[in-house]
Amino acid sequence: MTAPQTPPDGQPSEEPQPHPSDPGPDAAPAGGGPERARELREGALIALLVALSGALLGVLWAWLAPRIPLISDAHNVYLKNTEGEEAIGADGTFVLLGLAFGVVTAAAVFFFRRRGGIPLVVSLVVGGLLGAGLGWLVGMWLGPTPDVVAHARQVGPGVVFDGPLRLQAKGALLAWPIASMLTLLALVGLFGPRDPEPEWPDWSDRPQHEPRQESQQEPPAGG
Repeated sequence: MTAPQTPPDGQPSEEPQPHPSDPGPDAAPAGGGPERARELREGALIALLVALSGALLGVLWAWLAPRIPLISDAHNVYLKNTEGEEAIGADGTFVLLGLAFGVVTAAAVFFFRRRGGIPLVVSLVVGGLLGAGLGWLVGMWLGPTPDVVAHARQVGPGVVFDGPLRLQAKGALLAWPIASMLTLLALVGLFGPRDPEPEWPDWSDRPQHEPRQESQQEPPAGG
């Protein structure tokens, strides 16, 4: 065998030296690579689909929300029932529908994805907020006309007519995204993939330590 040759003093080694800025062979690509890009595309698609489903929320809200009865005389428009709870009922109906849509959309996304993650939660929250806004606009558009004066003139004085569908408490728009986030977290905690448990060494198959035996010296011959 020949000993490795060392380069003479002052001459660089022929072996290539890694540059400090060069990534190693095990280095991950910057920004997460294709996996991160795929998650962003899926998150944008989920947010879009959830937001578009808000049109159905608006249709149901315009159908199920209680109407506000109004009546007019020759000059002004009044509430027919001054102590009526129709306005509060419209807000409550929107909140209940938002909670239901949040649970259903989160369950549907988890059924197809079978996992959680921050991008998925963000897409559900953003899509739920946009869907609630779209449902609010669609419901008002499908409901009675917001021009109360023109409607009162059309029906005539002393005739009861329905007032416009409005959302008094704007905080009701948060019902959908909050329900989506909580539902997804609950489903991931109950049915999501589990992390592998650490493997502990099996001490039962290890041989037990045998007691040390003292060596016996034979007596010298002729003793």
